[in-house]
Amino acid sequence: MDNILLFPFSDYWWFYGFFTLFVFGVLALDLGVFHRKAHAVSLREAGTWSVIWVSLALVFCFCFWKYAQHKFPVYEPLLATLAEKGVVGDAARVEALRLADRTALEFLTGYVVEQALSVDNIFVFIVIFNFFGVPSQYQHRVLFYGILGAVGFRITFIALGALLIKFHWVVWVLGAFLIFTGVKVFFAEDKQLDPDKNPLIRLLRRWFPVTPGFEGQRFVVRRQGILYITPLFVCLACMEMTDIVFAVDSVPAIFAITKEPLVVFTSNIFAILGLRSMFFLLANVMHKFHLLKFGLGLILVFVGLKMVWLDAAFGGKFPIGLSLGIIGGVLMASVVLSLVFPVKPAEIEPPAVS
Repeated sequence: MDNILLFPFSDYWWFYGFFTLFVFGVLALDLGVFHRKAHAVSLREAGTWSVIWVSLALVFCFCFWKYAQHKFPVYEPLLATLAEKGVVGDAARVEALRLADRTALEFLTGYVVEQALSVDNIFVFIVIFNFFGVPSQYQHRVLFYGILGAVGFRITFIALGALLIKFHWVVWVLGAFLIFTGVKVFFAEDKQLDPDKNPLIRLLRRWFPVTPGFEGQRFVVRRQGILYITPLFVCLACMEMTDIVFAVDSVPAIFAITKEPLVVFTSNIFAILGLRSMFFLLANVMHKFHLLKFGLGLILVFVGLKMVWLDAAFGGKFPIGLSLGIIGGVLMASVVLSLVFPVKPAEIEPPAVS
């Protein structure tokens, strides 16, 4: 049924609007109530919020599945497409329910893929925070606005992807890009990120005076009529720039899982919302998962192959349950093998999060 959209924007524009309001409402509640006072996020707090965000995603997936089960058996465009293929009556209902199951699994698979790729973000966030010397009590505020900007960037990339993915040659290009990126990740040497070489950071420092130290949790200050940006703002700008780079990988990866923009949008946003708590939960142990980058590389290669070859080889759609199993298995194996075969203590340079 890949020739029709099961959730066309013209019918679901209201859902996009309400979902976006929900996201901004949750973020406002997070910053305005639970993190109104700047403080260092404890491991217990990060774990609690991680459970909350994952639970929200799973509850949404369940509700989404039940809605699809109710909607698809009476969705006229779907029934008409099935009728053209000679599938009518009870057979059409069974096929519609099968599609509902598949769509829910696509959301879950996309969510897992985005969460896995978010691990790269955590590595980079650690480096950025250490480079700028951001105190732990201000890190949540930077991540909050970083996530807010990331939501805007992802919406833009997803909208462009939804328009371009209709062209078959774009599917091939994106698939080849993911394969290339996966191979590059797999064989690339670890290099220390240097935010000082970021062109955006250089431009900011050229255009605006920067305060020598932090001004509490403020991003800008005004002194004698002159607007200054603080190192906290420069750190935030660097983080936003890196997220654009990550979006170039993650958005095509999820379009390899599903062609439904609504599924891409919701699974991507839920993964982003949980990124802050995941950062505080894993930041001090990320150096132990030294084989994780190989797992992420394999996942990117797999989703790229799915776009350019596997879908066609399996009659138009590679089994989504098998996709979820492969992605989850590779991710779990890379984590377990990292713990079973740890790097030598002399080679470990744990990232210190201030």
